[in-house]
Amino acid sequence: MSKNSLTMILETNKFNGTNYNDWLRNLRIVLDFENQTYVLDKPLPVTLPEGSTPEERVTFERRQEDNRKVRSVVLASMTNDIQKQYDSHIDVASIMLRMKEVYAVPDRHIRYAAQKAFSPPR
Repeated sequence: MSKNSLTMILETNKFNGTNYNDWLRNLRIVLDFENQTYVLDKPLPVTLPEGSTPEERVTFERRQEDNRKVRSVVLASMTNDIQKQYDSHIDVASIMLRMKEVYAVPDRHIRYAAQKAFSPPR
């Protein structure tokens, strides 16, 4: 992934365990610019099926390369302690699934907190 001004977003807003929703939004912005957002959601194919066409082979190799690049960006945009928890994961989709299970705040909780904060006391 090229070093561009968008990657500065992730460098200045590293995932620290409490900012998952904001971090994920920023990560998607950066990866969308590089056309690599799909790596977050699609599990990485482990092997290339026997008798694959040349086009399938190119797609497989591109997926492997995109996963490697995105994994580096994801890990680099975390604090060191959190990096250590996910460093052994090879597939970005598995990292993202685990992070969602552990850190995601459902939108309804965010909306409720915002409504409560801006509602006049009764």
